[in-house]
Formats: sequence, structure tokens, C-alpha cells
Amino acid sequence: MSMGKSTDLEEQYEKIYRYCYFKVHRQELAEDITQETFLKFYERYGNYGNEWTLQYLYRIAHNLCVDEYRKPDIEQLSEEMPENTPQEGYEEELVRKMLIEEALSELEEEEKELLLLRYVNEVPVSALCGIFSISRFALYRRLKGAVNKLKRKLGEEEFV
Repeated sequence: MSMGKSTDLEEQYEKIYRYCYFKVHRQELAEDITQETFLKFYERYGNYGNEWTLQYLYRIAHNLCVDEYRKPDIEQLSEEMPENTPQEGYEEELVRKMLIEEALSELEEEEKELLLLRYVNEVPVSALCGIFSISRFALYRRLKGAVNKLKRKLGEEEFV
């Protein structure tokens, strides 16, 4: 997957933000790390992208998230709930979300990260192999294991 245009990098911005939010669980901090990720990428590579671009972006984001946890006395700020009026079906959606969060909380961190990157951010398999430094076979085995574990936790066969 070639990413030679800056618009291709712009398309990755939301996905990198989602990844950072998954790692730090704070909106403002995830936004800051996402911006810093792209600044570092542009500083080093400019607008030029290649087949390794996704791996570089995720590696930079991962390292920045890890650095954030290494800082002393990180303030744990609670996220404010949006002031939207609940719509029809709100309770069902809330219960579904709680069930999914509970099932995800029982997965290992790497399993959650793999599911997010592959199925939410739609990161290509070749890039995931590079990010995790594993073979395609190992990646497929880990993904299948994580999906099956999540299905068992949810008790649903048609979840993923």
C-alpha cells in the first residue's frame, strides 16, 4: 500500500487518534499525541510516504503513548460526558456498549490492540506484521484467537 500523497496521510489521522485514545483513555491527551505523531513524521519524512509509512506512524504513536506513561504524576482527568439528549434506543446501545467493554476488558492488551488496528482502523496485514514484528501466520493466529475469545465472552457468533 503506497501512501505517497499527503491526503493519504491525512486519511490516517483519525485512525492514529483512535489508536492513541485506546492507549491513553483521555481525549485531550490523545489529540496532543496524535498531533505530535504527525509532526515527528513530517519532520523526518516530509510529505513523502512509502510502504512503511503506516508502520512508522503507529510506531511513533506507540512510543509517544509509552513516554506519556513514563512521566511522573500523570493526572487522571475524567472525560466529560457529551451534553447530548439521549435518543431512542439509548439504553439498549448503552447496555451493548457496556457488554462489549466488559468483554474487551478481559482480553490481553495486545489482543485489544490487534482488534482495534485490524478491524476498526483497517490497518493492512502487511503493516501489522511490521508493527508487531511477526509473520503473517503468527498475525492470523493471534487475530483469530482474539476474535474467538471475544466471541466467547460476548456469547455471540455473529459479532465480528
